[in-house]
Amino acid sequence: MNIQSPKHIALALGILALVLLPLGLKGYGIYLLSLWCVYTMANFGLNLVVGYAGLMSLCQAGFLGVGAYTAGILINMGVSFWFVLPLAALNCFLLGLLIGFPALRVQHHYLAFATLGFNVLIFLFMRNEQWLTGGPLGIPNVPRPSLFGLSLDPAVPFYYLVLVFTLLLAGAMAWLLRSPWGRAFTALRDNPIRAESLGVNITLYTLLAFAIGAAFAGVAGVFYATLVEFIDPNPFTYSASLMLLLAVIAGGAGRFYGPVVGAAIVVLLPEWLRFAQSWYLVIFGFAIVALMIWLPGGVLALPERLGLGEKS
Repeated sequence: MNIQSPKHIALALGILALVLLPLGLKGYGIYLLSLWCVYTMANFGLNLVVGYAGLMSLCQAGFLGVGAYTAGILINMGVSFWFVLPLAALNCFLLGLLIGFPALRVQHHYLAFATLGFNVLIFLFMRNEQWLTGGPLGIPNVPRPSLFGLSLDPAVPFYYLVLVFTLLLAGAMAWLLRSPWGRAFTALRDNPIRAESLGVNITLYTLLAFAIGAAFAGVAGVFYATLVEFIDPNPFTYSASLMLLLAVIAGGAGRFYGPVVGAAIVVLLPEWLRFAQSWYLVIFGFAIVALMIWLPGGVLALPERLGLGEKS
């Protein structure tokens, strides 16, 4: 591998920019960067399901909520953040296995409706089981973690923590996609019958795609809870799952950096359009429609559309 290749240089410069950006931003700007990292983590998992395994999922926000509520409940009970983080990932991994079973029998829009129903069930549980989740009133005062006795409550240290875990999950996803598992997921997407004839266990990899994608959302949910320091059911509705799916498609489904670009579109673009006041959502909607018409492969398909590069 040539470490001096343009891609690796661009990656190094991008990471350096993310490290230096908070030094020139105020509190709200740092909050948006942290939120972008959270959505990027969740979208890496969804991109594995939708972009690489070729399955449809409309319940990623539900898994994000499970991770967030796991953090809110346990951390307020005095459980360490560093124990809650893997536990939330495990909870979502097991739920992902559960929701993966309908994918063994239904496909395409039928699977979308099945996963959408699962998201609705999670939302109703969060809203109605007040003894555990606080219901519509939510769970307030979710504390941020500390590391080696140092508080990570200030915005900048917490952002760096979220950024580090975003990079770690990105590295884990890159390793996964380059492994035999990643090639099996791609084979499952391209031609399930041919993949099965070549010895790929369709059942196993379908379940694993949902489970791993859900685990990524669980980790993101823990950071979401500690970022906003308050949880209620509203951020985890089916419309939030649609927004996450939009981010993956707009960035480029099946492209490694698609979740990074897509999260920036859904988190940062509406903020940049605030100058339009009450019209900003209309402009945002038209921008997304235009993107889907002229770049159905996502923003990262632009070099291919211009004949300047290949799919990555």
